[in-house]
Amino acid sequence: MKENTSLKRVTLVALLIAANVVISRFFIIPVPMTHGNINLCDAGIFIAALLLGRREGMVVGGLSGFLLDLISGYTQYMFFSLIVHGLEGLMVGWLNEKHTRKSLILAMSCGVLIMVGGYFLTDTFLYTLTAGLIGITTNFLQGVVGGLVALPVYYRLSGRVFSQSQNK
Repeated sequence: MKENTSLKRVTLVALLIAANVVISRFFIIPVPMTHGNINLCDAGIFIAALLLGRREGMVVGGLSGFLLDLISGYTQYMFFSLIVHGLEGLMVGWLNEKHTRKSLILAMSCGVLIMVGGYFLTDTFLYTLTAGLIGITTNFLQGVVGGLVALPVYYRLSGRVFSQSQNK
């Protein structure tokens, strides 16, 4: 019985990674001055971390960010995205373990700050401090939009995911 549940969880994580990459690749706006882009990757990370927890949030975040950069032509960001989005998913899932409104707001806010700070450091390392500073606004906007997209999906699915896990 436990093996069947584990297989379902791994399959769900794989599907979330694939869906996040496809949706993020479909909605992509290049930001030339930072050599990055605006996408919906954070929405998928938030959904996975809030519904499934820190470990799954880290895996979905890291792998979907890595794969998205790989297929989008932003290979210089792949390993940075693996770390930044992985840490984002880990922290969002960890901070929302109590599943309260307060923990949800704290988790998503910290997730956005981790992503913005991580890409500020990445752009500064890869390019210049100016590129890092320019990226703050667009990355913050991406994180907020990702949170706004993730919230209704989370609320719609949270009852189903939690009730199914309690029944088994």
